Amino acid sequence: MNLLLNFEILGWLLVGLAGFQCLPVAVALLYGEPALPYVYSAATALIYGLAVALSVRPPDRRMRTRDGFFVVSAAWLLASGFGSLPYVFSGTLAPVDALFESVAGFTTTGSSVLANVEGAPRALLLWRSITQWLGGMGIIVFTIAVLPLLGIGGMQLFRAEVPGPVTDKLTPRIAVTARRLWLIYVALTVGTVAALWIAGMGPFDAVCHAFTAVSTGGFSTRAASIGAFATPAIEWVLIFVMAIAGTNFALHYRLLVGRGRSVLGDVELRFYLAVLATTVAAVAWLLHGAGAAQAPLRTAAFQVTSLLTTSGFATADFEVWPALFQFLVLPLLMIGGMAGSTAGGLKTLRVLIGLRALRAFVLRLSHPLAVRPVRHDGRPVAEDVVTGVVVFFLAYFAITGVAATVVAAYGYDVVTAVTAALTAIGNVGPGLGAIGPTETFAHFPSAVKLTLAFCMIAGRLEVFTVLVLFEPHFWRR
Repeated sequence: MNLLLNFEILGWLLVGLAGFQCLPVAVALLYGEPALPYVYSAATALIYGLAVALSVRPPDRRMRTRDGFFVVSAAWLLASGFGSLPYVFSGTLAPVDALFESVAGFTTTGSSVLANVEGAPRALLLWRSITQWLGGMGIIVFTIAVLPLLGIGGMQLFRAEVPGPVTDKLTPRIAVTARRLWLIYVALTVGTVAALWIAGMGPFDAVCHAFTAVSTGGFSTRAASIGAFATPAIEWVLIFVMAIAGTNFALHYRLLVGRGRSVLGDVELRFYLAVLATTVAAVAWLLHGAGAAQAPLRTAAFQVTSLLTTSGFATADFEVWPALFQFLVLPLLMIGGMAGSTAGGLKTLRVLIGLRALRAFVLRLSHPLAVRPVRHDGRPVAEDVVTGVVVFFLAYFAITGVAATVVAAYGYDVVTAVTAALTAIGNVGPGLGAIGPTETFAHFPSAVKLTLAFCMIAGRLEVFTVLVLFEPHFWRR
């Protein structure tokens, strides 16, 4: 492993993080709030980052696969650690709570321990939103865009950041790919800010919610989330943005270059939209029949889209809805958005391949001599890809089971324990029981918060990137 090179990359990443931490300083000065907490945070990240980046001189500037896994995981840990400083320096949260909030931000998980959201400084609320915006596309993808300036290739980082079954490169050069992804991401963010402003949000709220909607993060400037605004136009804007952010960003690029026909023919997109539309229709029917919402279609569309895309926004307390919806919450917490999107969860591509693998296996039972490969988009899927999907499911639910056991060991009910684990590893936010859409995670003891924080990072990095670090052979030459 090229540790000197890895440390240099991580050092420059902290320098970049320090730059983003300067943004809340301007907001603090604008609203007459204390700016020193953010100055101290940015200075700390800058000093440590420069000290590391300028002190190492790696003779070998080649990145290998192990370097990619190490840098990606370490980057998320460092960003979460240094990203927690504004919460601590401002006196808003204790260290463990600050780390939890920071991890929830960078992993785009809507879980929060901040009870009095409206009472928090606006500069801090902006920083919460920035962490989710950065985590949405991925700190490492951003880093890849500047790695060529350091003479470093970034393909290893891209593979570690996006270890899904299919990696759709937009261009032959990974740095160009990263830059174009970020251009699309920024353009979508700017468009969302404008749309929310026109729909009735104030400028500050529009910026914060655009950051957390495009990243499918879910942090809000209100304790009651989007329900506090009680504006249908705002809800419809966010429904559209969450649905778009939950799709593969490679499809966005295809639309921009005039390859719309290939987008319409994308099998995963059709599956994603089918799941979304079917669930929205079912929930709207349930709400209409029970008289549980004044606008059942809009309410169902918002909450289902929020949960499926792992955004975590809320307009209503869905725990008081019909019992059948509670049954639908669990699969919504697990499925997630499309591969290559900012959403978390299992990803619809893995779910689709898993279902087709199950069907192929069942057909082989009745026709043992038949050759029935798993197919996707008209092409057979390699056996190692199918195996990887199955192993991913096993690892995903094994971590979920361990985390749920830890939560239950501290006296919480099964519903709270299971949904807390699922919403953490799926990067969703709200769950059921003691962590419903109207509750926070503040009541959990520190050990549970740290366990769920680990699940958030593991889920955001698609499990294997983190698990490989626990393999002894990984650290051997």
